[in-house]
Amino acid sequence: MGIEDLVNQAKAAVSGHEDQAKSAIEKAAEAVKSRTSDSQDAQIDSVVEKATTYLDEQKKK
Repeated sequence: MGIEDLVNQAKAAVSGHEDQAKSAIEKAAEAVKSRTSDSQDAQIDSVVEKATTYLDEQKKK
């Protein structure tokens, strides 16, 4: 099983459940922020923003 197979499985799992995935991403980000220094918060927020934007785009398809 290659990386492409894993990516396709993840896309299939999220399809139709984008809002739930966004909620999980945000909860995970808060957990990570609580365990890292404040200087890394901007990086974490950036990743969350990119992930939620991607999910929004997938939802439109």
